[in-house]
Amino acid sequence: MKVGLIGFGKAGSAVAHVLNEDPRYSLEWIATRSGSPSSVELGGASIPVTALDRETLADWLDLHPVDALVDFSNAGAAAVYSTEVMRRGLTLVTAISSYDEEQLAEIRAMGEHAKVLCSPNITVGINFLIMAARLLREIAPFADVEILEQHFREKPEVSGTAKKIAEHLDVGGEKITSMRLGGIVGHHEVIFGFPYQTVRLIHDSIRREAFGTGAAFALNELRHCANGFYTFDDLLMKRVRAQLMQP
Repeated sequence: MKVGLIGFGKAGSAVAHVLNEDPRYSLEWIATRSGSPSSVELGGASIPVTALDRETLADWLDLHPVDALVDFSNAGAAAVYSTEVMRRGLTLVTAISSYDEEQLAEIRAMGEHAKVLCSPNITVGINFLIMAARLLREIAPFADVEILEQHFREKPEVSGTAKKIAEHLDVGGEKITSMRLGGIVGHHEVIFGFPYQTVRLIHDSIRREAFGTGAAFALNELRHCANGFYTFDDLLMKRVRAQLMQP
């Protein structure tokens, strides 16, 4: 599968390395805001870099066709590529956490013409944690719930993933405790307090390459899906249902 990557910051760079090393995918190009440098070296290969521009994107895709786009840039990028995603039926995996309602509606609309996955945190582990936490919350709605999130010192805002966990568990933001320590990439912990036991569900992102393995998983799962808008939950539940069907 030929892939174009949008965004080459800390997360995008890590994702690029993972996709470039995965034999299932061919990283064809990287799009950034500035389009510079003109190329980057990954695993001995020179990957071309272009500026993400609505006026030139169609011509770029004609010259450098891909099957899928992976977006680790910013919420505004979708407006640049949405027309081409729908016109060409490109698979889209976006890991942007800051879409507003209008932008999210645009992402959903792309699913009418393409396979689209939108997941603010695209690591397999954190999405499995959320699924397990939702199940335990349903089994034991009487249990106390607290959410702990830890990140690197420079991260100012409350983790979007922690907010998503709270939303899924139907608890308020006051149940989230945030800590900023050194260079922690990401730690999320959901604590269930029972009368005579405690359950802790923990996920640690050790390196940002975890985002790349999540994107690679999503691309592979979307191969077997029809056009539509998907969340990471949808892909995981498909796997869970298949596992439960086995004798």
